Amino acid sequence: MLNSLLGALESGLLYALMALGVYITFRILDFPDLTVDGSFTTGGAIAAVMITGGSSPWIATIVAFLGGLAAGAITGIIHTKGRINGLLSGILMMIALYSINMRIMGKPNVGLLGETTLFTSVSPLVFMPIVVIAIKLLLDLFFRTELGLALRATGDNKRMIRSFGANTDNTIILGLSLSNGLVALSGALIAQQSGFADISSGIGMIVIGLASVIIGEAIFGARTVFWATLAAVLGSIVYRVVVALALRIEWLEQTDLKLITAVIVIIALVVPTVQRNMKQKAVARRRAAEITQTAGQKSVGGGF
Repeated sequence: MLNSLLGALESGLLYALMALGVYITFRILDFPDLTVDGSFTTGGAIAAVMITGGSSPWIATIVAFLGGLAAGAITGIIHTKGRINGLLSGILMMIALYSINMRIMGKPNVGLLGETTLFTSVSPLVFMPIVVIAIKLLLDLFFRTELGLALRATGDNKRMIRSFGANTDNTIILGLSLSNGLVALSGALIAQQSGFADISSGIGMIVIGLASVIIGEAIFGARTVFWATLAAVLGSIVYRVVVALALRIEWLEQTDLKLITAVIVIIALVVPTVQRNMKQKAVARRRAAEITQTAGQKSVGGGF
């Protein structure tokens, strides 16, 4: 049981960077970016090929991050300059990345067993908290800058920010680039931790990222950017813990992981809505009771 929880914590920290990337597109930019499924694999592919080729794992990880930046930027350019729907832009880039990733890897799977990686001499449970906290704090600082505020404003009200002379095309490209850079970084780290990069490793990543963000916001709230990014990180860990506990149920198997993910996302979406509706009904009943009481008092007062 303890090993399962430690494994879930480790996985949650590794996927936390992807959750932060998904948070940028879906919550900050309000952009349905499906490039994630492709850029995650891109990060792992670049890191694996460079490490097996004799490059330093640090350099390989940085280049993987840059590869994700490029993938996100291309999606942004397709959307803003090509005037193609955001959802379709992400789908097109995701499809293109499948062939690109295959070109990078040269084969469906690249093994890293026996190679020197970032986790050869240090445990992910020691290394990843430092990386995740550092990137989370850097994002918080960035969103307080003028450029970061413009990025947030673009997602809130694109027309308003344009009226102030800001170029929303550039902010959208920046946001998508940064998001997919973090996703690719997560893919590179997971490839090094698992010991291989696979062409299909990114399938369903967008759902996992959304699950982490939604669960985090439902449990921890998102009052400010600081709390929102923290919720995304903690949501990733909670999601992995829930999955680990669910897989311990006898009639559930490893192949049911996608089903478990879908159920978790549905619950995370439905529960806050139900709670909100219950609060609204309670407020409505309370107001109706106050109105009835006030009307009764006036009626009694008029009788005198």
